[in-house]
Amino acid sequence: MDVTQQAAPAADTPPASGTGQRDGRTRQRSLALRLLARPEVGVFLGAVAVFVFFLVQAPTVRQGSSMATVLYQASTIGIMALPVALLMIGGEFDLSAGVAVISSALTAAMISFQLTMNVWVGVLVALVLSLAVGAFNGWMMVRTGLPSFLVTLGTFLGLQGVNLAVTKLVTGNVATDDISDMDGFDQAKSVFSSSFHLGDVQVKITVVWWLVFAALATWVLLRTKYGNWIFAVGGNKDSARAVGVPVTFTKISLFMLVGFGAWFVGMHQLFAFNTVQSGEGVGQELIYIAAAVIGGCLLTGGYGSAVGPVFGAFMFGMVSQGIVFAGWNPDWFKAFLGVMLLGATLINLWVRQSATRR
Repeated sequence: MDVTQQAAPAADTPPASGTGQRDGRTRQRSLALRLLARPEVGVFLGAVAVFVFFLVQAPTVRQGSSMATVLYQASTIGIMALPVALLMIGGEFDLSAGVAVISSALTAAMISFQLTMNVWVGVLVALVLSLAVGAFNGWMMVRTGLPSFLVTLGTFLGLQGVNLAVTKLVTGNVATDDISDMDGFDQAKSVFSSSFHLGDVQVKITVVWWLVFAALATWVLLRTKYGNWIFAVGGNKDSARAVGVPVTFTKISLFMLVGFGAWFVGMHQLFAFNTVQSGEGVGQELIYIAAAVIGGCLLTGGYGSAVGPVFGAFMFGMVSQGIVFAGWNPDWFKAFLGVMLLGATLINLWVRQSATRR
């Protein structure tokens, strides 16, 4: 008797088929394959592997304060990776996300300081600007039919130049002025950049916001009509339009969600450091996209989750801080990320093929 026959359950009557084997077309996939079909499972296993690796290689990681630093680093990436992931599930991506963060922070700082106003005025103006940039990206893409790559590449270059030129024009420097003594600063800092103690460990509020946003994004994707629209327009926008999905609204609103994320992270940076360098943010958009891809989102759209990018961002935080805690040359960080990205892409490809194999 072979292994398969030993593992088969006992039966009083023989199977209908004379060969005793199931038709491959009706064969149930194993539990492992069904789990792997979930876009976040692969990155979860990868995050566990990276975590265990650095626990062994860098004993400092085992300390609560070190893990708080890892989570903080992951949260600043993860908050932006969430709307970027939703946009990718919707079939598009945004190359201007990194510099948009800095544009938002610069706007809030200069409006508040140069006009001598409560910092909350600058915060609200920055929110309007960030949403407007997102709406412009979405509208331009839908209106012209150009790929989101080209539209947002143009926005990326435009914002990069405006950030530097306007900051020099207004402040006479490449950085904004310190706003820490202005009205409303303490209240805004408590929202965007405060800390709290969990036992003896100091945890940044961004970690909480990150998890809250992740839970909200997961609920939207899995439990709302809007979530169905996101998957539909990412899978096939023409078919989605044919069944009544508001494709234009969905696309534009997804770009505006990226704008909201850029605003929130920009406010965190402003109130964490009191000032902003106008040349920052370049390259961060690739980190956000990579976190989403590692988290199981496909560049072709129509597939992914909000939970996957959470683990993807955690892997980034774990690697960036783990290298430091291990005492290695930090120049290896980007090489590590490249290997992670390529490996995650190959794993996601294999998972997709396994999930759809009949």
